[in-house]
Amino acid sequence: MKKLWLVGASCILLLSVFLACTSKENLEQQKEQAEASRNLGEAYLREGKYSAALRELLKAEAMTPDDYFLQFDLGLAYLYLGSTDKAIYHLKKSLAIKDDYGPARNNLGNAYAAKKEWDKAIEQYEIVTSNLLYATPQFPYSNLGFAYYHKKEYSLSEIYFKKALDILPDFDRALYGLAKTYIASGRTSQGLKQLELAVAKHPGNASLHFELAETYKLNRDYRRAYGSYIRVVQMDPDSPLADKALKEAKRIKPLL
Repeated sequence: MKKLWLVGASCILLLSVFLACTSKENLEQQKEQAEASRNLGEAYLREGKYSAALRELLKAEAMTPDDYFLQFDLGLAYLYLGSTDKAIYHLKKSLAIKDDYGPARNNLGNAYAAKKEWDKAIEQYEIVTSNLLYATPQFPYSNLGFAYYHKKEYSLSEIYFKKALDILPDFDRALYGLAKTYIASGRTSQGLKQLELAVAKHPGNASLHFELAETYKLNRDYRRAYGSYIRVVQMDPDSPLADKALKEAKRIKPLL
């Protein structure tokens, strides 16, 4: 009887070990599958294939929902697809797992900015800029500049764009934002010089050429405005910005 009991106990122990090993193996396999889906989703994000990215990232989430990188990726995918509320949900989830993850915090600010909730956006950007370990503070500083620009608080907008440029003097987004701030606050000549500097540093940026054209037009320098509009069309002929530039070029051509 004792032997039978020992045999039964041994069988139960072996079964437990077998099940534990199988469970561990399944978890490892699931983790590998989730990582593969996340990596593919991130590749699609980089390529601008946001719907495809979302499909892969949701597959990964079903297997590893507590991965803060994955929740961040999901937030980005939804943000790029225009689903800002879902983006906010996943970015907050990423931060709930890792509160000091700067990219999630910065993009949570971007999601609020997309909803024009400027004060909420500013709150997030300020948290990021206070993190001394954040590697690219020029981005949240520039984002703060745009948030205050949209609130028409141009003195603060100027301060933050200049902070971004102190870190990265050739940062095109901050150069553009500072120029817009000068123009909006009535310093058109300063804005024009800033845009000409930005275009000289980033000749391949069609948005800068378009804004320069708009500023030339504002100054009634129609010849230069026309040339800049045509430059936009030549750079990116199939874009919505080129369509807009072509319409403006045709409109001012009789004024040359």
